[in-house]
Amino acid sequence: MTEAPIRAEQPKGFRSAELGWPELDRIPHPPHRVPLLGDVVGVNRRTPLQDSMRYARRLGPVFRRKAFGKEFVFVWGARHTADLADESRFAKHVGLGVANLRPVAGDGLFTAYNHEPNWQLAHDVLAPGFSREAMAGYHPMMLSVARRLTEHWDRAAAAGRTVDVPGDMTKLTLETIARTGFGHDFGSFERSRPHPFVTAMVGTLTYAQRLNTVPFPLAPLLLRGASRRNAADIAYLNHTVDELVRARRAGGEGDGDLLDRMLLTAHPETGERLADRNVRRQVITFLVAGHETTSGALSFALHYLSRHPEVAARARAEVDRVWGDASEPAYEQVARLRYVRRVLDESLRLWPTAPAFAREARQDTVLAGEHPMRRGAWALVLTPMLHRDPEVWGADAERFDPDRFEAPAVRSRAPHTFKPFGTGARACIGRQFALHEATLVLGLLLRRYELRPDPAYRLRVTERLTLMPEGLRLRPERRAPVREPASDLRRPVPGAGD
Repeated sequence: MTEAPIRAEQPKGFRSAELGWPELDRIPHPPHRVPLLGDVVGVNRRTPLQDSMRYARRLGPVFRRKAFGKEFVFVWGARHTADLADESRFAKHVGLGVANLRPVAGDGLFTAYNHEPNWQLAHDVLAPGFSREAMAGYHPMMLSVARRLTEHWDRAAAAGRTVDVPGDMTKLTLETIARTGFGHDFGSFERSRPHPFVTAMVGTLTYAQRLNTVPFPLAPLLLRGASRRNAADIAYLNHTVDELVRARRAGGEGDGDLLDRMLLTAHPETGERLADRNVRRQVITFLVAGHETTSGALSFALHYLSRHPEVAARARAEVDRVWGDASEPAYEQVARLRYVRRVLDESLRLWPTAPAFAREARQDTVLAGEHPMRRGAWALVLTPMLHRDPEVWGADAERFDPDRFEAPAVRSRAPHTFKPFGTGARACIGRQFALHEATLVLGLLLRRYELRPDPAYRLRVTERLTLMPEGLRLRPERRAPVREPASDLRRPVPGAGD
C-alpha cells in the first residue's frame, strides 16, 4: 500500500538569509528589486539556475537574491567554496529544491536531514556496494545494457536517421541502475515513448523546482493541477518500487546487488537494518539520482565530442589503442581511457548535471574571513560558476578543453575547485559507478560511430533540478571495424568554444 502524498509546504527549518547573515547588506544583489516579489525582473521561472549564473557574473563570488520575501545567498568563488567544504565548520544543508523532493524520497541518502539516523545507517550498509570488487561485478551488466543502445543506434545509422541523445541516454542509464542495482528490466529500448517511471520522475523533479518559483501561500492555488499530477507521479513511483521489492522478497535473494543489501544486510556494528519504508525511499533515490545525472553528463559529453572533431579523434584513437581488437572491453581497460575520462570531466566542469549544493554553518563562523554567519545560516554553491572561476580556470574558462584535466594541471589546482558530485560526507555515494558507466559508454560509442551534429543546433539547457541538453540530436555513422590498435595520440590544438 502506497503512502498518501505529503502536502506541499515550506520545508521545516527554512531560514531566510537575513536570519543567519548579520551583515547581509554587505552582500550585493540584483538591481531593480520589486516590493514583495523581490528580484524577479528579467528572470525566467524555467531557468532559475541559468538566471543565477548571469547574476553571478555581474555581482561577484558571493551575492544574494530575493524571491517572495525570502532571501538566498549564493556562493561560487573558489576560495569561499573551499571554506564551505570544511567539514568541521559546515555540513550539508537540505535546501528548498532538495527538500521539495522529500514527499517522494523522504530520508533517503540524498534528501535526509543531517539529524536523521537513516542516512548514516543506509550509507554504512550500502557503501560496500560501490567497492572496486562490486564495480567489477556490475561491468558485464553495463555492457549488456550498452548493447541494447548500440543496436538501436545501428538501426538509426543504417537508415540515416538522427537519434534523440538525451532520451537514449536516459533509457541507457535507467536500465543500467535498475538491472545492476535491483535486478529489474524496464524495457526502455523496446518502447517508442519514455517508460512511465521516467515520466513520473521528470514530473516530480519539475514540480519540485516549480515550488521554488511561486509564493508559498499561493502555491496551493497556483499549482492546484500540478499538485494533483505530482501526487499521482509520487503514487506511481511508490507503487513501482513496492512491486519491485515485493517480487524480490517472493523470489528469494538476488545476486548480492543493492536491493539485497537493503533487505538483508545489518549494520556491521549495531546490527540495525533498514526499515521497509526507508528501503522504498532508498530505491527511489538510486533509481532517480542514479540515472538522471549520468544521462545528462553523457548527453553533454556527446554534444561536445560532436562539436570538436579533433577531440573526438584523439579520444577514439585512445579507445582503439587501449581496447585493441577486442569486441568489448574488460573492466580494467575502462580505467585506462584517461583522455576519454578527461572529456567527461570537462563536460561536467562546464555543465555539472547536479548544478548546486547547499552548506550550512555548524557554529557561528566567518566565511572566508569576510562574511559572518550564525549557526544554521546556509549558502547555495553554484557549481557551474565555481567551475568557471577565472582565478582557477583562466580567462578562457568558457572554452571546452579536456586537457584542463591532465594530471599536472589537476595537481596544480587548489582542492575543492571541481565539485560535480558535491562535497564532504554527504557527497554522491555512487560517484565511481557513474564515472565507470559513463566512461565505458563514451568509449563504446566513439569506437563504433562517427557523431555528426546538426550544424544549426545551438546548445540549450533545460532545468528540472538537474541539467540536460534540450533537443540534442546526432546522426551516428558506423565506423569500419578496428583491425589494428591505433597509436597516434598526438595532442591536437583545442577547438574553439561551443
